[in-house]
Amino acid sequence: MALDPKLLEILVDPLTKAPLLYDRERQELVSVESALAYPVREDIPVMLEEQARHLSSEEVETWRRRR
Repeated sequence: MALDPKLLEILVDPLTKAPLLYDRERQELVSVESALAYPVREDIPVMLEEQARHLSSEEVETWRRRR
């Protein structure tokens, strides 16, 4: 099962309030602005900073180009 597209439209980064990008392959919601990737577990986004993965500068640049 995938994340509901309507949910993806309204979710934002809890730190910056910026939109999130969905990485279906890694099951993460990516915030370019905060350089964090929030996990999605069993189709539920875990929007906690302490659970997020820090993105490398290369990953941030790759996601910036995808927007």
